[in-house]
Amino acid sequence: MLLFRWAILLLLLSAVVAFIFYAGTGQVRFKRAGLVILKWTLIAAFGFFAVLILERLA
Repeated sequence: MLLFRWAILLLLLSAVVAFIFYAGTGQVRFKRAGLVILKWTLIAAFGFFAVLILERLA
């Protein structure tokens, strides 16, 4: 569980770095990369918490 939390944190930080690069350079590829990283991080986090909730219910 701790490993998963660290992975989510690092992925969110990498998305922030990509958005900072986009703000600094104006290159659209950094914005696109940041959005993709953010999207998949949120999907993984929602899945992880759904599993935790289902374990509590069962």
